[in-house]
Amino acid sequence: MGRRLQNKPTSALGTGAGLPKDQRPRTVADPVSTLSKPFKIPFKTRSSAVTTNGKSVRSARLKGPASYSEMADGAVSSEDKENEVIDVNGNVIISKKKNALKRLSDTNDFIENKLRKTFTVPLANKVNNSTGGASPPPPLGTKRKPIMVPRPLHDPTDETAIVLYDPTVEKIISDDDLEALDKAIAEAKARDEGIELPKNEEPELKKKNIKVQRSLREMLGIAKNPEDAEKKFPDVPVVIDPKLAKILRPHQVEGVKFLYRCVSGLVDPRAKGCIMADEMGLGKTLQCIALMWTLLKQGPRGKKSIDKAIVVCPSSLVRNWANELVKWLGEGAVTPLAIDGKTTKPNEVVSALQQWSLAKGRNVVRPVLIISYETLRRNVENLKGCEVGLLLADEGHRLKNGDSLTFTSLDSLNCKRRVILSGTPIQNDLSEYFALLNFANPGLLGTRNDFRKNFELPILRGRDADSDEKDVKKGEEKLQMLSTIVSKFIIRRTNDILSKYLPCKYEHVIFVNLSEMQLKLYRHFITSPDIKKLLRGVGSQPLKAIGLLKKLCNHPDLINFDEEFQGSEHLIPDDYVNSISVGGGRNKEVQTWHSGKFQILERFLRTIRSESNDKIVLISNYTQTLDIIEKMCRFNHYGSLRLDGTMNINKRQKLVDRFNDPESPEFIFLLSSKAGGCGINLIGANRLILIDPDWNPASDQQALARVWRDGQKKDCFIYRFITTGSIEEKIFQRQSMKMSLSSCVVDEKEDVERLFSTDNLRQLFEFNEQTICDTHDSFKCKRCFGPDSKQKIKANCMLYGDATSWNHINHSGLKTTNDHLLKNEAEFNSISYVFQYISHV
Repeated sequence: MGRRLQNKPTSALGTGAGLPKDQRPRTVADPVSTLSKPFKIPFKTRSSAVTTNGKSVRSARLKGPASYSEMADGAVSSEDKENEVIDVNGNVIISKKKNALKRLSDTNDFIENKLRKTFTVPLANKVNNSTGGASPPPPLGTKRKPIMVPRPLHDPTDETAIVLYDPTVEKIISDDDLEALDKAIAEAKARDEGIELPKNEEPELKKKNIKVQRSLREMLGIAKNPEDAEKKFPDVPVVIDPKLAKILRPHQVEGVKFLYRCVSGLVDPRAKGCIMADEMGLGKTLQCIALMWTLLKQGPRGKKSIDKAIVVCPSSLVRNWANELVKWLGEGAVTPLAIDGKTTKPNEVVSALQQWSLAKGRNVVRPVLIISYETLRRNVENLKGCEVGLLLADEGHRLKNGDSLTFTSLDSLNCKRRVILSGTPIQNDLSEYFALLNFANPGLLGTRNDFRKNFELPILRGRDADSDEKDVKKGEEKLQMLSTIVSKFIIRRTNDILSKYLPCKYEHVIFVNLSEMQLKLYRHFITSPDIKKLLRGVGSQPLKAIGLLKKLCNHPDLINFDEEFQGSEHLIPDDYVNSISVGGGRNKEVQTWHSGKFQILERFLRTIRSESNDKIVLISNYTQTLDIIEKMCRFNHYGSLRLDGTMNINKRQKLVDRFNDPESPEFIFLLSSKAGGCGINLIGANRLILIDPDWNPASDQQALARVWRDGQKKDCFIYRFITTGSIEEKIFQRQSMKMSLSSCVVDEKEDVERLFSTDNLRQLFEFNEQTICDTHDSFKCKRCFGPDSKQKIKANCMLYGDATSWNHINHSGLKTTNDHLLKNEAEFNSISYVFQYISHV
């Protein structure tokens, strides 16, 4: 089909016709004279578009109809006809309005009038110079900094608002004001004593707010310092974020207020550190997150108080801290930089820390650094020049040694606000306590020698059994003086508070009888020539002997009889086979009948598996003990998970999450107290067994607090296995002594050494076969009577740290307990005595 020709010509003159004369460009007769004329803007001057006052008229009025009668239906202007688009049949398909989409500023008239005007400086507030009194306008490029009026981030008058700082009640002293105050006090003191203070020889140029030369703003007379102008405004309240205020419990609100008062200098402007010593499970992490979030977002001047914060913790808790930030603040609220040192390459760690350290102002995109103690110690040089606003030391009892590399590395950081988190700040002696306080507030108690001279030695002399009345009185005075100073910077609440929010907890100390094989071996060892030499002071390895007895109390499989128990071959039964010896195999049976503890454990696991859907955590100080338990679980086809020091950091949290899942088939969690005893939440289980005790009561307390925590829905049953009459009872008794004296002084370093003196060693290696509970005998309990020490009178109240106030249950009393596992044990002779603590009485 051929191309269709148009029905109408393209113009009125016809196709191919030239332009009319009036539309043709004029001819140039003299081009030289034309080019020599001055240039003129080629705008067409339309007199109709300009009024008498010189202002332009809107184009819409120029293009409007001559009369509104032309706007009647059917009336079309000539201009509209020119803008019509007609198809080949002569029909109007669309009518376009010329310049319909153009703004007024784009029209030729607007541009022409703008270009013809003289240039004037675009001042916001013009003042007529004829009136006089106007200051000269600022030159281009010098924009005044706005004066920001301080405002609170959240409404302090809201009925649910939790106010941390009220400027109408108290005042935060700034560093400048504190420096001026110290100077004034020093001058007044010198004036009273008639001493002339040396003049400050520091150059004038280094003094604060002294400038080398006048700035352009000052020369023009427009200099106004916004910071000086802002000082006239009062401080504003600091309020906890409402999303956190909704979830904080009353004791946690009290804790956040305490932390803020300390780090802001309201308690002491020269000491901005403190110790959060709440017992495990009270939410120390949440309280510190609330503090950190408040400082990162708010301040008494309406601005944030800090730019950066560091959280240093054990490597196993780095990922947990990152998860806690997301859990409580929400996704994307803060982006932490989490470095545990094992999941990141060393060169990447260095570059990440350098970038974080150099970032300032708006370049700080990751304000929170979460790092392990070991990684920070190795890379502390990369953080030396960085100003840190807040330092949180989780599980801070790692800083108990003031001479350790970890302590010196953290102490070298440029940070005034330091918070130590530790559920057990006092573990062994007063010198460790001093190390923690000196880290939080350097110089508060003087040097270590000053502290030892002024406090430690007088307190120890006053507590000595041979001290006279004068020493006792002086020791009490020094203890009271120390308590007055320290109490302002430490907060400690017991987990009795949790009884309001958590289900009931039943904690039991179970005294276990040795098996026949264990009993024979124990007698043989303590009467061996090596032990006799040790007791006479000839031997030099008391710790090795203590360790062997502790292993024997767990299971004979942990002993190498050829090397460690020489001459005991005749005491080993003929049917005995070591389950962890070479060639034992993974699925080899564990002979539980040769251990009192394993007999009870095997019955406990069988009952839990068959009669309930409970889960249980098994904790030991020895990985070899965990090996034996793991073999026993595998032989009986019990689903179990294990976490110890050999597990990769990345996998630990995944393992914990898997166990806490109610649908997971594994109901046993094997945990090493050294690797995972701190900070791990195992609320998927409601039962826990601590197989063996530790010399340090803090280690046991950390381990026991894994299941009775926030989020627990079931009643919890805690069991501690202690071998009756053995060295484990001696360890438990020393734990009780340390727990009761932890508020002042427990064992000074010389006391720890004296622990292994001849008399004390003799006590440790004594074995009382006739008692059902040596610890209960030492109580001289007045509530229990008869040869079987049956409890006749219940205690008025139960104190967690004092076993004398607990329920005392003999073997026959196991039938009356509310725990079906202990009721079953009444049919066997493995348990001799039980101490029971109930949280809800």
